[in-house]
Amino acid sequence: MFLGLSLVFGACRQGPAENCRPDAAADAPTVPMRLQRLEPAFFRIKTAADAQQFMDAHPTFSRYYLQRQPANEKELEAGLPQLATNAALQQLGRETTAAFPDSAALRRDLGELFRRVHYYFPDFRAPVAFTYVSGFLGKDIYVNDSLLVLSLDWFVGPNASRRPDLPQYMLRRYKPAGLLPLLAQNVASKYNRHELTANTTLDAMVHQGKALYFASQVLPCTPDSLLLGYTTREMIGLEANEGRVWGHFLEKNLLYSTTPFLVQKYVGERPNVPEIDKTCPGRVGQWVGLQIVRKYVTEHPEVSLGRLMAEKNAQRILNESHYRPKR
Repeated sequence: MFLGLSLVFGACRQGPAENCRPDAAADAPTVPMRLQRLEPAFFRIKTAADAQQFMDAHPTFSRYYLQRQPANEKELEAGLPQLATNAALQQLGRETTAAFPDSAALRRDLGELFRRVHYYFPDFRAPVAFTYVSGFLGKDIYVNDSLLVLSLDWFVGPNASRRPDLPQYMLRRYKPAGLLPLLAQNVASKYNRHELTANTTLDAMVHQGKALYFASQVLPCTPDSLLLGYTTREMIGLEANEGRVWGHFLEKNLLYSTTPFLVQKYVGERPNVPEIDKTCPGRVGQWVGLQIVRKYVTEHPEVSLGRLMAEKNAQRILNESHYRPKR
């Protein structure tokens, strides 16, 4: 079986996965950034007037994250006090503070990520960053060129009194250590070029593989298990059975399928992929895409991260990677 083989052949590969990758941006200069925690101000809201004052004090956050506009002003003025005074959300807020107690450490971690992004993409400017507790009513991470909002209550972890309404296999990513990997993949979308008409399984695999590779470069000490949200056991299984997984894609003629259901089955969210093996984790196509991209970069060390992310042709990346894991 898939897992049985993994435990035999993968044991010797477990250690290196935890080591830092080579870091070309190790000496990159810091970039200016601002981080403000909005949770204390949010939980002081008691009335509609307090809500209006809160939104006026943070206009960019309110406009983009709360979607403040004249049509919903009254709704927000009524809804924010109800949320801020809700006992269950206040408890979750205390748990969020306990999970992320050190604002300086969070600012430092964000700064480390952003200085590496700036090294590879000199036009990058760190957005103004806010943390917040949304009660899962807002996005976990919102980022554009000028604003970053981290709804930290999503990332409190398995001991939280309330958790997002997601399946367990997805909830594994929502813990403190999962915050930066998800953020890095969000930032990658700014640079990850993709042909709009390219809709094969291979296109989706390589597109996601590029996003994961980007995250691995700007977070050089984050193991693949965290980047992908896989367990150590799942990672060992995939590494030991890489040829078998790739063989499945070839034998079933999956790479050039444009059927949305098939693309989703192998690249999208799923607890597992029993078509390969009952222990094969979901989104396995993303993992294979990452291996293809890594092999491509190994074959072409002159290709910068910027050039890689700008490459739209998934077939070219596959061809020039010479990706052929032993089966």
